[in-house]
Amino acid sequence: MILIKNGKVFTMDKKNNFDGYVITKDDKIFEIGKKKELTEEMEKKCDTVIDAKGGFIMPGLIDPHCHVGMWENGIGFEGADGNEMTDPVTPHMRAIDGIYYKDESFRDAMEAGITTLVIGPGSANVIGGTFSALKTVGNSIEEMCLKETVAMKMALGENPKRVYNGQKKTPMTRMASAAVMRQALIQAREYRTREDKSKVDLKMEALSQVFDGLLVKIHAHREDDILTAIRIGKEFGLHFTIEHCTEGYLIKEKLKEEKIDVITGPLMSFKSKYELNHATIKNPGYLSAAGIKTAIMTDHHVIPIQYLPLTVGLAVKNGLDELEGLKAITIYAAEVTEIDDRVGSLKEGKDADVAVFDGNPLEIKTNVIATIINGKVVYEG
Repeated sequence: MILIKNGKVFTMDKKNNFDGYVITKDDKIFEIGKKKELTEEMEKKCDTVIDAKGGFIMPGLIDPHCHVGMWENGIGFEGADGNEMTDPVTPHMRAIDGIYYKDESFRDAMEAGITTLVIGPGSANVIGGTFSALKTVGNSIEEMCLKETVAMKMALGENPKRVYNGQKKTPMTRMASAAVMRQALIQAREYRTREDKSKVDLKMEALSQVFDGLLVKIHAHREDDILTAIRIGKEFGLHFTIEHCTEGYLIKEKLKEEKIDVITGPLMSFKSKYELNHATIKNPGYLSAAGIKTAIMTDHHVIPIQYLPLTVGLAVKNGLDELEGLKAITIYAAEVTEIDDRVGSLKEGKDADVAVFDGNPLEIKTNVIATIINGKVVYEG
């Protein structure tokens, strides 16, 4: 058993910010309590004791949308496996088959207190394939895998236009991207209800999962693309989130009305294309204040994965409530990617993924004291 004591415990569950302790047993959270409840007898039962020295004891941080291992750190074409730019409809692509688990960015994440990454294809294609959730340590992709199929990736806006304009093929316009998405969804819906099931179409087999409730992550920056995503999502009864949602603050009332969760970011990148023209670091604060569940991503390799807490700190500096910021990379990140049964909060029975900081992780001077994943101390600062 591992005991983490003498810290401010942020469970991200019902109670937050109390002086207390956390005990893990095997690979699960075993006990959480207030400082005065910890006895010498309890401490003696623990094999490892970590002193938080007044710092923060938190669930391991989560990036709900990144590409670690799909664009390997410091490598060009040979390490780029995130976009199959030969067909705008590739739902049968699986991130799990393209992630290089020895990418050093996994270590960078782990040393920053980040314990879970939700990793998937890029946004070159209108339908790009499935995301997977991985822990940040392990000796194989199978060992690291928390959930193989988290969501189906779809994309609107500039990226599919730019890729296929270069190839002089559909889609070269926003209306074509929407049409391609609709056509594929219609085919998948028909495939799902077909009578002759003797022939398997791998594309349609994969895409038809969205009609069984598989989460859909729809990449959309500009407000018109966000509205198109909502329109198509409602038309087909999709269970979806808006990824990036850069101009979400301009239509926050609509997002609130439709009860749509968002994963916003990256928050530290420059305006590299026209659809980012109205990007603002204040977006998460505006969305959260409007009552929209808001998680935050790095979109690594756009922002290096280890700077996830820093990006949230900048959002807090620019109006996001501090506790909401901490939730954006813990429980909200888990909930909007549907892995909150395992991670995202400190709760008895959940995975023993704990990050211990010597202060507020959103502050630039804060250091990691220890990272615990699946009940093992994998890093000590």
